[in-house]
Amino acid sequence: QEQLAESGGGLVQPGGSLRLSCAASGRAFSSAAMGWFRQAPGKEREFVAAIRRSGGSTYYADFVKGRFTISRDSAKTTVYLQMNSLKPEDTAVYHCASGWVFPSGSPGNYNTWGQGTQVTVSS
Repeated sequence: QEQLAESGGGLVQPGGSLRLSCAASGRAFSSAAMGWFRQAPGKEREFVAAIRRSGGSTYYADFVKGRFTISRDSAKTTVYLQMNSLKPEDTAVYHCASGWVFPSGSPGNYNTWGQGTQVTVSS
């Protein structure tokens, strides 16, 4: 099966930026959408952003407020999440996922998940 691997997380101060990457490997990429979710300790999994495989249409959670941007490479094997103006409440493990429904912020519409990368926003 296809595997997803996130990278780019780390420790950043409030107001700083990070760029997360999700690299796909294995079988041919055939999902309709790629998405980013996050989960903080003791909290439910939360939708962040999604992008359509064909056409590049994007869909964002309301709390992003223009701070985050999702994109993909030309081969559609890597998806990125550019995060600017980071806040302490953005601290979480960030997962990428592939699915068959676009647009969707529901985890149930995604069937392949990466292991996650830790983002910590703290002064």
